[in-house]
Amino acid sequence: MQITSTESGLAARVDRLHKTYGAGVGQVRALDDVTVGIRRGEFTAIMGPSGSGKSTLMHIMAGLDVPTAGRVWIGDTEITGAADRELTILRRRRVGFVFQSFNLVPTLDAIGNILLPFDLDGRRPSALERARIERLVEGLGLTARLRHRPHELSGGQQQRVAIARALATAPDLVFADEPTGNLDSRSGREVLALLRAASAEHGQSIAMVTHDPVAAAHADRVLFLGDGRIVADTPRQSAQEISSFMLAAELGVSA
Repeated sequence: MQITSTESGLAARVDRLHKTYGAGVGQVRALDDVTVGIRRGEFTAIMGPSGSGKSTLMHIMAGLDVPTAGRVWIGDTEITGAADRELTILRRRRVGFVFQSFNLVPTLDAIGNILLPFDLDGRRPSALERARIERLVEGLGLTARLRHRPHELSGGQQQRVAIARALATAPDLVFADEPTGNLDSRSGREVLALLRAASAEHGQSIAMVTHDPVAAAHADRVLFLGDGRIVADTPRQSAQEISSFMLAAELGVSA
């Protein structure tokens, strides 16, 4: 099935996507003819073993990498072959990012990091945006930490700042790359609950790359990649069901 630029209900999508690295005998095929969309208002987990192509898929969907072949859209805007400046503006205004390594600016305090997308866009938040950010900060339990710099915050607090930054501009689409990978189990559960709430309560589309079945069990939908292809696309599953599928896939057994 081909996904066209006019198909509704998708926050991001790729059509006939290929990505290779290198050339000749050393060539690596990271993605092999992938067609898939991230549905609006849904929390989607993207899973697969190391080298399956899951991070490459997310980076291309987010406009952080370019495909070897195929087409890419964010919403109804095709970004295939878009200029760097155009991509930068689109990501800044319509997409949020949460990374495993937090990616906070060490010289900025928490509120400075949260407001960074506005500063980069050359504007200040409106009154409505400030009110929403205040609610977001309060809901994340960051009110007393706004003047602390990243090195003065715990891992869980840093990730909450990163989530607040990702959600500050109310983007339609948030990409999260192993967002719980550097967190203890309690902080990880809190982060996953926040991402799920962003989807369930605020209608934001979340695409999360993870290798953790417990994390993926929070999602509404689970995409499994193997050898650069989508090998399964399932509705919400338990951590045990996801683990069983992953084990079967790694052993080459039909799940």
